[in-house]
Amino acid sequence: MAYDGEILRRAKQRFDAQRQERRATLESRRQSVYRRQPRIREIDAELRKTSARVLSAALRHGDPQQAVEQLREKNLNLQAEKTSLLAQLRLPRDYLKDEPACMVCRDSGYTDDGHMCWCLQKLCVQEQKKDLSKMLDLDNQSFENFSLDWYSDRIDKTQGISPRKYMEHIYKACLDYARKFGANSGNLFFFGSSGLGKTFLSAAIAREVSAAGFSVVYDTAANVFQRFESERFNREASAGNEINRVLHCDLLILDDLSTDTPSQFMRNALYQIVNTRLLEHRATILSTNLEPTNLEKYSPQIASRVQGEYEIFGFFGEDIRKLKRKYHGKPPYGKHP
Repeated sequence: MAYDGEILRRAKQRFDAQRQERRATLESRRQSVYRRQPRIREIDAELRKTSARVLSAALRHGDPQQAVEQLREKNLNLQAEKTSLLAQLRLPRDYLKDEPACMVCRDSGYTDDGHMCWCLQKLCVQEQKKDLSKMLDLDNQSFENFSLDWYSDRIDKTQGISPRKYMEHIYKACLDYARKFGANSGNLFFFGSSGLGKTFLSAAIAREVSAAGFSVVYDTAANVFQRFESERFNREASAGNEINRVLHCDLLILDDLSTDTPSQFMRNALYQIVNTRLLEHRATILSTNLEPTNLEKYSPQIASRVQGEYEIFGFFGEDIRKLKRKYHGKPPYGKHP
């Protein structure tokens, strides 16, 4: 789960800000209590001196056990007095206790074995969702909102199956892919005309995989190729970071691969993306109007890798965008009251 540097930076910035806010809230709470009951300030000061007194006793005596027991008893008495004073103020005994928000990592963001803690990972997921939401409607494009009622149940003579039945198969395959996503997940190739649900299911997969804590990059092929070109000619300092995101994220969704004749630069860029990610066993979803057999316009090597290493899904049916306009947003193949 390799989040790119910018997402991790933003998540850590929020993490540190939340930690500082908790500390500031506790300090404000403490000062308010001190003003209402000054004796509690004195007790806290005495409690802070305990460790220093234990160390001093250990240095003065060969066996500091008796001194430690006396300090421990005094400490308990001070804590009991503090609890009583807080109760008089109608405050709980732990009102001034400085405890970490996360007991797993104790607000460090990382566990003892060096792995990212769930509390920091949650912020990474939120920051990644912000990035994905710039191009995808993640709130509405989910598996729960996907409707087969936009697809006819009439048998297509060319395909030998109805669009509805086949899209049900694609939907289940995508749902299974997203929910079982892991280090060994394979690659998907979506092709078909516009308005058939390719982007919708891509967004649903991105949402599910991102929420599981994996790094996901969604972008159009045109945008990605532009970044590769900018990096090549050093026009943008950030282009290199963007390329690293594309090449090394856990899941790359490359949408709208053009059907136009590509330039040599576009061929090279796509080959680098496809080949690098295959070699590193990183999952990729390619989405295009271009049929797999026509990928040879990019290069025979790319066509061979896609046909050999990707699970291929051909979308067919009627353009859902047109159907929504025609039927005022109501699926024509579903039942309505």
